[in-house]
Amino acid sequence: MNWRGLLLLLLMLGLPALAQERFWQLEVKGGIGPGTSDFIVTELNQAQTEKPAFVLLTMDTPGGLYSATRDIITAMLESRIPVVVYVSPGGARAASAGTYILYASHVAAMAPGTHLGAATPVQIGGPSLPGTPTEKDKGEDEGKQDTAPEGTAMERKTLNDAIAYIRSLAQLRGRNADWAELAVREAATLTATEALEQNVIELIADDIPALLQSLDGRELLVHGSPYTFASTGMQGELREPDWRQRFIIIISNPNIAYLLMLVGMYGLLLEFYSPGFGVAGVTGAICLMLALLALQMLPFSTAGLALLGLGLALMVAEGLSPSFGILGGGGLVAFVIGSVLLFDTPDQAFRVAWPFIAAFTVFSLALILVVVRMLVKQRHAVPVSGAIAMIGEQGIALTAIAPTGTVMVQGERWQAHSEDPIAANQPVVILAVEDLTLNVAPAKETPS
Repeated sequence: MNWRGLLLLLLMLGLPALAQERFWQLEVKGGIGPGTSDFIVTELNQAQTEKPAFVLLTMDTPGGLYSATRDIITAMLESRIPVVVYVSPGGARAASAGTYILYASHVAAMAPGTHLGAATPVQIGGPSLPGTPTEKDKGEDEGKQDTAPEGTAMERKTLNDAIAYIRSLAQLRGRNADWAELAVREAATLTATEALEQNVIELIADDIPALLQSLDGRELLVHGSPYTFASTGMQGELREPDWRQRFIIIISNPNIAYLLMLVGMYGLLLEFYSPGFGVAGVTGAICLMLALLALQMLPFSTAGLALLGLGLALMVAEGLSPSFGILGGGGLVAFVIGSVLLFDTPDQAFRVAWPFIAAFTVFSLALILVVVRMLVKQRHAVPVSGAIAMIGEQGIALTAIAPTGTVMVQGERWQAHSEDPIAANQPVVILAVEDLTLNVAPAKETPS
């Protein structure tokens, strides 16, 4: 019995160690936005409780939003679980915001054929920050000085803040702070091999198994406490966003937000034009609310949104008060300009794709042409109702008309007046309509 008790005791003591023999793997692909930030921050906070061996963040990003990047870095700096950032697979990049996140990691690694850098910030709502490192152009020829234009005070403030931020991350992790400054000032970039040579990263690994082998035995300090990787043969647990985070990631995509907004507007307009069961109106209202939710999380431009609304309003006005394309054409121009300026950021990951803009522009243009064609056709059409439509119609005299009487026209009884006497049951033709009286004449005497 003693050996059984000893075996049970050893198993109980070994359970915590077995629980540690795993790491969490998070994947970041594409632009870093509110949904990605929420996912990573939530997972890092949960890791403090469940305590995996470490968190591996595989990354391939062209950049992202400033606020989302700061949230991710703050969670990484507060984490008591080591965070390893691995730029992979081959051909991936850690550009712009990805460079900041790489510098904030406890261990930075890259796969062959990847690169990082181009971390110059751009002020939201204004022109691009100066891409030169100093007041003077560093590329000036000898004997010739070309002074680069100075940015505004806000641009210089944003640039200096970004430089100080990435230098502080570099100094915290013991990495090359001078190159980090160049990445911000001059949008400098490095390949994986160059990054390793210049002390920007610690490891180059072909894949995750090779990375685990390279990490094994590596020592570092995490919040002042020593930590040693024992990663050989360790199993990874792929962590994925939950439904709420997936939903945020989807609607915070600028193309999806743009699509939701236009579907919402067109749905409401369709409901107003042809009220019925309310399907178009309900769908439009839901899409518009989702679009507004997405715009709260994205750096949208008020001017772009106003131009977009003006364009749609002018195109609607074309249908209500025909101007034979003048209002519609102006609305189409405002619509295109508003679509281009809708999201106020130069990062292509958070701008509306040109194919989306072109598709909706062609759709709106086709809609305008259809409306204008219908209006022109309607103007040249013969009236089919009203007093004008009755002129030239024939009827039957129910009574003698001399000079007044009663006629039957289109199944209705009318009071009639005639300059010439008309006998009962004689065909008549309508010459004019005055109030509720018809001016008629004998049908055989109708002028050509």
